[in-house]
Amino acid sequence: MVTVFRWLVRLTVGLIGVGIALLLLAWYFVVRSLPDYNATYEVPGISAPVEIVRSTDDVPHIFGKSDADVFFALGLAHAQDRLFQMTVLRRAAQGRLAEIYGPAVLASDELARRLQLYRNARASVDAQDPETRAALEAYAQGVNAWIRQVNLDARGRGAPEFFLFPDDIAYWEPADSLAILKLLAASSTVQIRREVLRARLSLAAPQRGQDIMAEPGEPPLPSYASLFPGGRFAGSERRAARPGWSLGLAGYLAPALGASANGWAAAPERTAAGGALLANDPQFALTAPGLWYLARLELGSGGVIGGTIPGIPAILSGRNTHLAWGITPAQIDDQDLFIEEVQPGDSSRYRGAEGWTAFGTRRETLRVKGGDDLTLTLRETENGPVLPGGHLGIDSILPAGHVATLAWTGGQGEDSSMSALVGLMHAQDRTAAARVLGKMVAPALSVTLADDKGVGQVLAGAVPVRLPVAQTQGRLPSPGWNPADRWQGMAPASSALVDLAPKSGIVATTGAVQPNEPLLGYDRGDSFRQARLQHLIGAREIHSRDSFIAAQNDIVSPVARTLLPLVGADLWFTGEPAAQGTPERQRQDALTLLANWDGAMSEHLPEPLIYSVWMRALQNRIVQDELGPLADDLTELYPRFIEKVFRNTDGAGVWCDVRQSTPVETCTQIARQALDAALLDLTSRFGPDLASWRWGDMHRARHVHPALGELSGISYLVNLLQSTSGSGSTVALAGSLGYGPNPWLNTTGAAYRGVYDLADPDSSVFITSTGQSGHPLSRHYDDLSELWRRGEYIRMSLDPALARAAAEGVTHLQPAP
Repeated sequence: MVTVFRWLVRLTVGLIGVGIALLLLAWYFVVRSLPDYNATYEVPGISAPVEIVRSTDDVPHIFGKSDADVFFALGLAHAQDRLFQMTVLRRAAQGRLAEIYGPAVLASDELARRLQLYRNARASVDAQDPETRAALEAYAQGVNAWIRQVNLDARGRGAPEFFLFPDDIAYWEPADSLAILKLLAASSTVQIRREVLRARLSLAAPQRGQDIMAEPGEPPLPSYASLFPGGRFAGSERRAARPGWSLGLAGYLAPALGASANGWAAAPERTAAGGALLANDPQFALTAPGLWYLARLELGSGGVIGGTIPGIPAILSGRNTHLAWGITPAQIDDQDLFIEEVQPGDSSRYRGAEGWTAFGTRRETLRVKGGDDLTLTLRETENGPVLPGGHLGIDSILPAGHVATLAWTGGQGEDSSMSALVGLMHAQDRTAAARVLGKMVAPALSVTLADDKGVGQVLAGAVPVRLPVAQTQGRLPSPGWNPADRWQGMAPASSALVDLAPKSGIVATTGAVQPNEPLLGYDRGDSFRQARLQHLIGAREIHSRDSFIAAQNDIVSPVARTLLPLVGADLWFTGEPAAQGTPERQRQDALTLLANWDGAMSEHLPEPLIYSVWMRALQNRIVQDELGPLADDLTELYPRFIEKVFRNTDGAGVWCDVRQSTPVETCTQIARQALDAALLDLTSRFGPDLASWRWGDMHRARHVHPALGELSGISYLVNLLQSTSGSGSTVALAGSLGYGPNPWLNTTGAAYRGVYDLADPDSSVFITSTGQSGHPLSRHYDDLSELWRRGEYIRMSLDPALARAAAEGVTHLQPAP
């Protein structure tokens, strides 16, 4: 017995020792993938020595003898810090995520293949100007130099994620960078979703469904069913399938995800220091690491510093010595869905403008980790590629015997958009910048510009040309066989807006489109945020860097200031105070708090929480009886709709009456019931004491790691969770998820912020939402996140001496013999 016990002890000790050894071995390999910023590497592909000087915040300052050498070093620096992110972005654009993630992401791969993102990227390589092709080639060589270095030095495969998601890392090609830009363009627009939702609303509520999404002054839409006489629809009111938020971000970006930004500038005569100021804050889904990466390049035309996206060799938002620029995704209608009739008895043909026509067809194979390969038959028509009905709720609006196709400004080869972005870094004034932006195709961008003499704004990209007789003007899916509904080509967006010398000396945009520009479509964007931004900038005659920072972090909700006096007009201060502890008293206390609230969506206050839950409950009560299950798919607040209902504009007050009940309910009754329901919900979550509730308890930013974020035991190491201020309607945008147990989870925000001061080159500032490194064990993985949450920044400088004086490390690249 003693012998058995001894052997059991030995076996236990041995197993523990083996486990510790394995953990140490795993730790060794994981730590090996952390780059050494003080190393010297001999690399092929550069013409002279290059320095990558890393600041204390891990911002690389790159110095080389030629532009090609500098872009080479940027590719190497991106790969050092974000290799896994870069390869995943590439896979997302290629439609190859299932090769590492498995069947769960097949839908994303299928959509990317059908949109032909990578095919069009490869076709666009030759469309770039010679300078951009050289930059793409040099950048790709830099990425590949680091991949080779990882293999030579056994540097833990380059990133710890590669141990859990085995991946043969293919060498980088210029087309890969163009594919990521295509993916970015597809992610920035939500027009497919909007068209599908309009169609579903029309089918569910033919008489008044347009009220929900219509903008003031927008012409009426035809009934969706009337566009397809005799069409049988699959069931427009059922809930659309939606992937989990983390699954939807498996590739960091996803088509139809949506993006926004603010961009504004003040001319020298409107600033305290006598130099132009510009602010920009591109707003995307929050991930860990974030989408953006800070960098400074010393090009032949001068120093350039700002925000990049790993995989793309360009400063997308930043400044050089004489020019600053900021990008804002323009809320234009750049996509149209077409419904194509398939020939009965012959699924290889569809109804074209001149009769039955054969689909263009090709086959592609998707490899699936842990599953069988999937062969796709990809079809396209004269209007564009056929989209699968299971995506984005499309199947709920398809008449039987029909398929949906997509026309999109970015759905083509020979796209010179990368040349516009690379050329922008070399431009020295607004005129040169506007000229080079003429090469932009997709995404459509509202570009804010500032130089030594003034400010301006250019709408860059392509916009579709629709005939005035088109039935829907792109707002609903249209019959693909009707020539009048088809695009008549594309036009440059700059034909709608180029303003390089505003009389006020101020330009400001949230991407919202002015209503007098029919070429741009009828989706105006968030006019509330646009008005708030213009108020903040116009309220001061003279601006400073600090006033721009304050505006960039503004958390006052113009929607709350508009809706609360309207919705609560007949609820404030009515009746005697109710007894303590009763629902009536709780309602009175909540209304008292809201009556004295200034609309600031502060994470530390209860009022934003009460307001947000109330408005969500109110909108749901208004539409539930009319829309049924479709009401659950209204994941965002439609303030213009609520305003229209409570003002009874065009008889919209009828929405407040519950159709199934005999009494006629008023909007005041519905508002009171919604408030009571909201307070009941919040009491069940946080207790009865209103004063102890906090917006930040529900509104928390979840920066999710697309690969590791849902793995138990690892997720708490790689995901970042922070309470945040703001909302989806504040200038400091902090959009919410809109569904699930916590619809107010903060999932989108300004993943990059920059304020550029041309009066003092070294007073410009910028920040990203997480940190520079994508390695969870690096101290730079999340070292910027708390500054970002508090609305703080780090300093940016074009002074080489300052960069070297505060260097954390200097990487030397030597030409290989």
